[in-house]
Amino acid sequence: MTLLNSFQADDIRDRLAGKSVLVTGGTGSFGKQFVRTVLGLDCVKRLIVLSRDEQKHFDMMREFDDRKYPAIRYFLGDVRDLERLQMAFRNVDIVVHAAAQKHVPLAEYNPTECLRTNVWGAENVVRAALDNGVETVMALSTDKAVNPVNLYGASKLAAEKVFIAANNLSGQGQTRFGAVRYGNVVGSRGSVVPFFRNLIRQNADALPITDDRMTRFWITLQQGVNFVLSSMCMMKGGEIFIPKIPSMKMTDLAHAMAPDMPIKIVGIRPGEKLHEVMVNEEEARTTRELADRYVIHPMLSYWAGGDQPEGEPVPEDFRYASNTNTWWLPEPELLGMISRLDMDL
Repeated sequence: MTLLNSFQADDIRDRLAGKSVLVTGGTGSFGKQFVRTVLGLDCVKRLIVLSRDEQKHFDMMREFDDRKYPAIRYFLGDVRDLERLQMAFRNVDIVVHAAAQKHVPLAEYNPTECLRTNVWGAENVVRAALDNGVETVMALSTDKAVNPVNLYGASKLAAEKVFIAANNLSGQGQTRFGAVRYGNVVGSRGSVVPFFRNLIRQNADALPITDDRMTRFWITLQQGVNFVLSSMCMMKGGEIFIPKIPSMKMTDLAHAMAPDMPIKIVGIRPGEKLHEVMVNEEEARTTRELADRYVIHPMLSYWAGGDQPEGEPVPEDFRYASNTNTWWLPEPELLGMISRLDMDL
């Protein structure tokens, strides 16, 4: 499994050494694990945690005390606020953009709020990065951005387009933008694994499944962080990086977590898909395959040189979907992921 073993600390240290790094949404699940990982490398000049949540900042400060970790900074701010981002991005070399509104039903009910954070927030990150001469911006996206059927997915697709097109605004300048796109994170807040665990602890009558055909891609928090860092090292600007990760049926997930608990089919929620796609047939034209990931290259790359991209082209009809994936997550491996949740969180 090359993705799990591909995180080369020395390569990442070389990339981050002496840099000022900022992570938006830094008090969230990804942000905390990103901070934990980068601080463990002990190489950055500054590590700035930007988040609008005061209480989460306070809680995080108790885990990552600036007396023990002198590189860390806590910066209250919202990606909706361009002026505040302009201040936060001063003298920053690398930005990892993880801030987002992610809950599908809430986005369906509150569409304007979702757009303000996920789309206009992305535009604000781009403007602040360009104005401050940030070197690298890596944005987090989602499999739901591919052929979106809900507003959350559509907003993340729009955000991807904003970040990739930002390379045209930078032109031959310093700032380069890229994105990573991956599936469900095992154990992140609001995901199904903590939800099932709570129901099991409460001795619920059954575990709810929206549809017994449903499949999903799965990745752990640490794998996601490692993938972002390794993709950041190889990006030239305009790429979308997709990891090779396993799929699993939701019914198999429920059975693995509670073999003796019955399953209750409750019906698909608004904006939910049966299966997720991370590369579709239209994107296949500019997609290349590496050992542990796929890379979608931009169709327009006025800023880029003429170097041939690494990897092999995928077939024109290529489709990377959770139901046709050739790598399925075995039950023991899933249980191992779940057993490590407390360490990641």
